[in-house]
Amino acid sequence: MTYTTLLWERFGPVLRITANRPEVLNAQSRMLLTELDAALQRAVDDADVKVVIIAGAGKHFSAGHDLGSPQEMEDQKRHPVAPGFEGEYRRLSELYLETCLRWRDVPKPTIAQVQGYCIMGGLMLASCCDLIIAADDALFADRAVRWGGAHVQYFSMPWDLGPRKAKEYLFTGEFFTAAQAEAMGLVNRVVPRAALEAQTLELAQRIAVNDAYALRMAKRSVNETLDAQGQRAALENAFKNYMLTIPTRIEHGTYGTAARERSPKERFAVLNRKLGAADT
Repeated sequence: MTYTTLLWERFGPVLRITANRPEVLNAQSRMLLTELDAALQRAVDDADVKVVIIAGAGKHFSAGHDLGSPQEMEDQKRHPVAPGFEGEYRRLSELYLETCLRWRDVPKPTIAQVQGYCIMGGLMLASCCDLIIAADDALFADRAVRWGGAHVQYFSMPWDLGPRKAKEYLFTGEFFTAAQAEAMGLVNRVVPRAALEAQTLELAQRIAVNDAYALRMAKRSVNETLDAQGQRAALENAFKNYMLTIPTRIEHGTYGTAARERSPKERFAVLNRKLGAADT
């Protein structure tokens, strides 16, 4: 199988899937997400694959959702969204929430290999993985509140950072560093940028010496513990809260057809101007 947006590399029992859109900072187009979902299912079906690494080509892991690259805009013409809020709800649920839940439950260990920007959709993808190895130049953020939204569609930040830090980074929209992410428990370890690929692969290979069924059951026990604590229900409820911000964002001009005609920087500026005018 060949991919348009991914690289597929085998290292014995370790598989590395790399988002290969460095020219747009590995922004997550519909095609990339669809191919990644298929690639992970292919990895699940391959008995010889025991550990999966998720990486991003170039300087950045992923700068988030594709907000308007030429390829994405052309793809939207070929795959139009059903009209109205119902169509938007279905698209966002299928493309982001349901895929992330599947990736979270892939019955094999997954490791995110993160460098540079890991924000918005990039943070969602990394959070789905069992382990995160970060380069010392990695930066993380969920900046949705700055655009009038609640957070990203797959919102695991309270579980990954703890509730108070999750609120701080949501409310401010600020970046946090790899060292801060490690201190809060989001990241397993931080390594020099030049050693990221080698050290992630070395860890994956050490994990892969174990029995595949034992690894599967170990992962299931941890995920089922989180589910017993309410994580899955919280993720699904958070997505509904995310959707409740869509009408307001359309009014602000940071979401929808009008927003797609602006750069991300201009979207921030539009909302900031509206808030500034309301304060005077």
